[in-house]
Amino acid sequence: MSLSHEYETTAPAIDFKGKYAFVSLGCPKNTVDSERMMGLLKLDGYELTDDPERSDFVIVNTCGFIEQARTESFAAIDEMLELKRQGKTRGVIVSGCLAERQKEQLLLDRPDIDSLVGVFGREEITRIADRLLGDLAEQRIIFQPAPIRALADENRLQITPPHFAYLKISEGCDRLCTFCAIPKMRGKHASKPMEQILSEANELAKTGVKELIIVAQDTTYYGMDLYGEPRLTELLRELDQVEGLQWIRLMYFYPMYIDDELLETIAQAERILPYIDMPLQHSDDTMLRRMSRRINHLDAEKLIDRMREVIPDLTLRTTFITGFPGETEEQFQNLADFVTRHQFERMGVFTYSYEPDTPAAKLPDQIDDNVKEERRNRLMAIQQEIAFDFNKRQTGKTIQVIIDHPVPDQPGVWIGRAPFDAPDVDGSVFVTESGKSLAPGEIVPVEIVQGHGYDLVGVAV
Repeated sequence: MSLSHEYETTAPAIDFKGKYAFVSLGCPKNTVDSERMMGLLKLDGYELTDDPERSDFVIVNTCGFIEQARTESFAAIDEMLELKRQGKTRGVIVSGCLAERQKEQLLLDRPDIDSLVGVFGREEITRIADRLLGDLAEQRIIFQPAPIRALADENRLQITPPHFAYLKISEGCDRLCTFCAIPKMRGKHASKPMEQILSEANELAKTGVKELIIVAQDTTYYGMDLYGEPRLTELLRELDQVEGLQWIRLMYFYPMYIDDELLETIAQAERILPYIDMPLQHSDDTMLRRMSRRINHLDAEKLIDRMREVIPDLTLRTTFITGFPGETEEQFQNLADFVTRHQFERMGVFTYSYEPDTPAAKLPDQIDDNVKEERRNRLMAIQQEIAFDFNKRQTGKTIQVIIDHPVPDQPGVWIGRAPFDAPDVDGSVFVTESGKSLAPGEIVPVEIVQGHGYDLVGVAV
């Protein structure tokens, strides 16, 4: 893993303790946890290396959300354990959601793991590293209960490029969707105090972050536990005033607590992009009830229409699940018609993942994997046509693009993102220099000359 950027700190110089490598997997919320652990290790005298074979120990921060993510996490753990067996690193620490979800079973299956750290044990990472290198192995498991307030995320060591960063505003979730194990891993919803969020946003801006990406398990529920009511609108107004930031991107909206005041705040803001990620998961009422989503298709339709009415040029991103237990062909077709009708600019589709410790696992009429995948492919075929048509409509326009990195072996060609493209999950813009040289983090006007699949091609103006 390459390290791109870090917070500045005023801490005095500390004696060097050792080198470590870090593997960060999973969602942006997990990325923030990884950056916090690496920041703590740096402050304590540990040095990060991108070569596990030159490390004293390796930390694997895992994802345990769905089967595919767990498979990736197990593979990363096993790869690092093999290095340990070959004598190329002294120890392996496993942290994050998979550790939280499987706890002692993970150690029974992989006894070579030196330490297991739950989601909320991350603040103990330096003590765990000290004990590992000091050959003090009597305490191998560190788990902490979910806090009543989201943990602070200061002093992070950034692993995203320097010009964009994720800002976590809350932890956990109260929604209890029947397919989801996140509440079991990350606990109940816990908001971060507004003052803390603003402090972290200002700290990131001072280090050169231009694009701030707001993340949580349930963004629109922010503040309910702290203030007795959702306070996302007020928070966004404050974040919009942070000097140095140019783009603020909003992710993980649950389709509740979205009112006109919130939408108007987004529409009128100086820095907040007209981009909202709002996972809907399905559109058929029977499926929504079985998922315990607390919204029906009529309310969803009204909400989408209202969002587009209030926020000009809104990019609406969503995700859906195919093959949820009991889904009939008719119910799937309702979803396909819903997607066709609403023309989401950005969309992801997942097949239902059987999770043994969730209510959905006990539902009758589990769907065959081939049917799940076939329905996913059909839905993505509909979305592909929508996305390609959206790209065609951008041709000839001049849009603002944030430059991410150069294209290898193509001098003068860069990869960037438009306001309608979030990192990792959406498309890109291939930008050719015209006159002046570009640099990562610049936001420049780009004339779009053509679409290229899900991506765009343009020339810097």
